[in-house]
Amino acid sequence: MYRTTPPVIHLKDYRPPEFLIDRAALHFDLGLEETAVHAELDLRRNPAAKRGDGDLYLDGEHLELLEVALDDRTLPPAEYEIREDALVVHRVPDRFRLRTRVLIRPADNTALEGLYVSGDMLCTQCEAEGFRRITYFIDRPDVMTRFSVALAADAERFPVLLANGNPVGEETLEDGRKVARWDDPFPKPSYLFAVVAGDLAAVSDRFTTLSGREVPLNIYVEPENTDKCDHAMRSLKAAMRWDEERYGREYDLDVFNIVAVSHFNMGAMENKGLNVFNAKYILARPDTATDMDFAGIEGVVAHEYFHNWTGNRITCRDWFQLSLKEGFTVYRDQEFSADQSSRGVKRIEDVRMLRARQFPEDAGPMAHPVRPDSYIEINNFYTATVYEKGAEVVRMQANLLGPERFRKGTDLYFERFDGQAVTTEDFVRCMEEAGDIDLSQFRRWYAQAGTPVLECADSFDAHTGAYTLEIRQHTPTTPGQSTKLPLQIPFAVGLLDAAGADLPVQLDGETEAPAPGTRMLALREAVERFTFVGLDAEPVPSLLRGFSAPVIVRYPYTDAQLTFLMAHDSDGFNRWDAAQSLSVRLLLELVAESDKPVPEAYIEAVGRALKQDDADADQALLAEVLTLPSESYLGDQMTVVDVDGIHRAREQLAAAIGEQLRDALLGVLERNQEPVEYDLSPAAMGRRALRNAALGYLMRAPTPDIVERCRAQFEAGHNMTDVIAALRCLVDADPEHVGDAGEQALTAFYQRWAEDPLVLDKWFGLQAQSSRPDTLERVEGLLEHPKFTLTNPNRVRALIGAFAVGNPLRFHAVDGAGYRFLADRILELDPLNPQIASRLLYPMTRWRRYDEIRQALIRAQLERILEVEGLSNDVYEVVSKSLGQEQD
Repeated sequence: MYRTTPPVIHLKDYRPPEFLIDRAALHFDLGLEETAVHAELDLRRNPAAKRGDGDLYLDGEHLELLEVALDDRTLPPAEYEIREDALVVHRVPDRFRLRTRVLIRPADNTALEGLYVSGDMLCTQCEAEGFRRITYFIDRPDVMTRFSVALAADAERFPVLLANGNPVGEETLEDGRKVARWDDPFPKPSYLFAVVAGDLAAVSDRFTTLSGREVPLNIYVEPENTDKCDHAMRSLKAAMRWDEERYGREYDLDVFNIVAVSHFNMGAMENKGLNVFNAKYILARPDTATDMDFAGIEGVVAHEYFHNWTGNRITCRDWFQLSLKEGFTVYRDQEFSADQSSRGVKRIEDVRMLRARQFPEDAGPMAHPVRPDSYIEINNFYTATVYEKGAEVVRMQANLLGPERFRKGTDLYFERFDGQAVTTEDFVRCMEEAGDIDLSQFRRWYAQAGTPVLECADSFDAHTGAYTLEIRQHTPTTPGQSTKLPLQIPFAVGLLDAAGADLPVQLDGETEAPAPGTRMLALREAVERFTFVGLDAEPVPSLLRGFSAPVIVRYPYTDAQLTFLMAHDSDGFNRWDAAQSLSVRLLLELVAESDKPVPEAYIEAVGRALKQDDADADQALLAEVLTLPSESYLGDQMTVVDVDGIHRAREQLAAAIGEQLRDALLGVLERNQEPVEYDLSPAAMGRRALRNAALGYLMRAPTPDIVERCRAQFEAGHNMTDVIAALRCLVDADPEHVGDAGEQALTAFYQRWAEDPLVLDKWFGLQAQSSRPDTLERVEGLLEHPKFTLTNPNRVRALIGAFAVGNPLRFHAVDGAGYRFLADRILELDPLNPQIASRLLYPMTRWRRYDEIRQALIRAQLERILEVEGLSNDVYEVVSKSLGQEQD
């Protein structure tokens, strides 16, 4: 059994730091095997903190201390203590300078926290608590320090030496080493510190700010990847301009640098002036990256740049406030991407991810508020709740205030807290003051976990022309929170007439009717009623337009009403949501009745949607409307997940669409042919999405001509979007229909892209997500493939993660083999990289949602993991919470 229960950290126990570090001068003697770090820290007691025992406590892990000196006096061992996670210096004065020299071993650092090796380069990742693996420091976000850095390394092996801030000098020493000096004029917490050293090539450009300053921009990559940076650079410049225009935020340093690395636990990191990126979110060419990859790069590049103000200039006081920077910045990158493409499609993509990741999190054992109350390992709280739900909480404030008042609120926030470490309460207070609005009830969104459910009912009085909508809100119980209070919820409503046109949404008592369109209601009570007047006939309600709040709406729509909204709603999100609701309803019926035929009315509705494919249509939105709900999302709609029934029903419905609408789908292919020149415009991306959606349906019931068409699309290789779409169809198709075309295509793809790691990840992922019966056997075989390694998070996610998360049919096989496979991999990974190991656990955290057989099988694997002595805090916390163990 796990011998020692790790301590739980509580928000209520927050205390200001006893000491502050005004200045840190660091000197690195860099090497892959060994790196020496000399630190000179100017410290003083914090007047805002309670005086402690007189000792200084510095965080430190995996460090070999070589020297420690206080005010130039080398300290004897009796005056300090080295602990496993700290250096304690006894009886220090109120103001002093501390020097330390430590040795670290980057090549042995498989956790990828602190300073580590990626390929032939050295790089850092310090959020959340990685800096303590570099040198002894007060490693917490409310200690903001001015850093100056000197990097010394072999000039031939590491010609590029980068750190935060501005470059202030460079020289080559007589022994062949190079020294580069950097200074960051802005105080920052240690989690924003960064260093990169390597033989890298720069793709460079310049950006002129609104005030006229010219800022050099550099993206550093391995030399063979310089032709894959154009899109990232365009995205960066667009984000810089957008932030100036939308929020009045101008870049503040003399240079902005990005580095792409192949080994990275997350997507990217916003270190001040030196963003370090997972190469997946920088490198792209049309032949190597899909449209989804290009969109991901645009969003992540913008996200990390936007952090310069929402995260760097203003940071979080403690890690419980993580959503202060992440939620706000996700909202900002969502809005940026919406302005660059189809706003309706972007909203659909964001909500689909929220429902797929965050809603299940809210409904499971890992449920926590946007501002958590406690944690064991902070790395486990980089969650969909903190990020995506946090963004929705910011969006709701924007909805309640309106554009002008919200901008006033953000201006006040930037002006008041620049250079400080603050809380979510500070952000909300700025919205209140600038918006002249009471958000006292709204604050519950930060403290209350769970997804609110809105039960809606309506009635119409034909004599008075009054339509009444009743809304009851409740939030289900979550772990540690049995009492839920009503929330303040912005609820966007539209009313449609019989022709599908928007009606004025006029509340009873108003003397003038507003213009037709959307009305934003503000819910506050557990039960509320709204009466709308001036109506000639009963309207069709369009509820929660634009997904104005992260809630579940339950309203007894008929199939006819959903079909009507799918065809006519002016709100693109609700058009898609109506189609999803209609599909979910039918699919759940097919799960319950395996011999039920697909209703003609449903096929006719899809057919009518296909006829909207014309020059004026938003093809990207139409592709979304035509896309069936995922198997995982369908499972979330069931009390007990029927894994096999869901897969069978979804395949049945897709095949029916492919067979009965063959001519219409072929018409979509013909009208949306790919031009010779690749185009990344929203319209072109929409055409590809629609065309590949049609191909996917046709390949569910393929005839020889369709198979040949799919094979031809794969072999043509016009762009990776079309190649992957065709390859997926061939791999997933029944061999009875396609023969060995799938295997031949996989072989050809591998031969073409074996030396491109990011493209090869797609090859691994496609096989892991296949519904074929031998998929687990194939995945186990790929573990032995020479291109697979457990030390690269991207490769682990591409194979193991894709199987566990992206293949519910095979992962949840009733023999339990998928669960044993994942548990084995987690136990292998935990000693190497606890962050990645703990994140792979999430498919097993909701084991209570499955039938008794699967419950027992998953629980057995979780208990097996928990019995391992020396388990990391990361994995222990997730497993123990999943099993329902109480934590103090």
